[in-house]
Amino acid sequence: MSQSSKAPKPTTPASGSSAPPPPPVPTSADVARRAGVSRATVSYVLNNAEAVRISEPTRRKVREAAEELGYVPHAAARSLRAGHTRIVLLPTPHVPIGPLYSTFLNELQWALRRLDYTVVQYGSLGLSGDEAVRAWAELRPVAVISLGEITLSAHNVATLKRAGARAVITMGPVGVQGAHALVMDQQEVGTRAAAHLVERGRRRIGVVVPEEEGLELFSAPRLAGARSVAGAEVEALPMAYTEESAAALAARWRGLGLDAVFAYNDEYAMLLMRAFQDEGLRIPEDVAVIGADDLLIGRLLRPRLSTVQIRMPTGDHLASLVDHAVREPSEATERHDLMAATALHREST
Repeated sequence: MSQSSKAPKPTTPASGSSAPPPPPVPTSADVARRAGVSRATVSYVLNNAEAVRISEPTRRKVREAAEELGYVPHAAARSLRAGHTRIVLLPTPHVPIGPLYSTFLNELQWALRRLDYTVVQYGSLGLSGDEAVRAWAELRPVAVISLGEITLSAHNVATLKRAGARAVITMGPVGVQGAHALVMDQQEVGTRAAAHLVERGRRRIGVVVPEEEGLELFSAPRLAGARSVAGAEVEALPMAYTEESAAALAARWRGLGLDAVFAYNDEYAMLLMRAFQDEGLRIPEDVAVIGADDLLIGRLLRPRLSTVQIRMPTGDHLASLVDHAVREPSEATERHDLMAATALHREST
């Protein structure tokens, strides 16, 4: 092989050499020097302090200096000064919650961010109440909003408060001692759906109970609400959110002796409607169908899907409740009813 064809030898660093040290982490003093203001002004601006009036040009100079230097306030240091964090912990839902609740939770997170809170979603899958609370408490949140999938006790709430939580808020049908209760009355959804069917002469009503684990938090009270309606003969119908499960239910429908179905929500209703049509059942002549959540796609079906419209509060409204509970912590807890339900009549009933 010729000399020119030989591969070059890899170079090695000179003995004793090392990688260059990382650049120093910028501080608030660096930002103050670049912006030509005091460190206190930098702190007021970057921490969104409301008690101090600072002109907009000065705020802009400070933010631009921080951006140029790559400066980010130290959350732990800020927490030490304030005596608490700005973390609102939101356990991640374990079950599919659908577009309605997803939109609501997204609005809540945006609204909390506008109030200068840091929303942390925590995956608590597989944890018991005690285990989850200990994991949450390690982050020292200033507030916890529990969606109700993990059952909390008064002892759990006390643990969170000892760790610095100024407010614990539970969402669900049952309140917990020491926590503010945001109540979503799922039973009313079932009551409205069954009453709507009874008003249209349907008496033998099937109620879809999803087989997916975790949805019993919603489905059980909806079934109970349907059973509370006078004149309704209600039968629970287990069904998974699959084409095969819907087809199996539709195939045995004629033998059930039912003339209507409350299909838990619009998504299950649409799945079941297609299975009914494939089975040759007419909607609403042979079977009336009603869902819940009032999704847009239900209005695009033929026949259009009757539904229970659920009115939720805005994210801004709930964020303001959280903020008030954090700013004015109190042993006295409050209950807020979060939703109202109304049956909407369309072609499927």
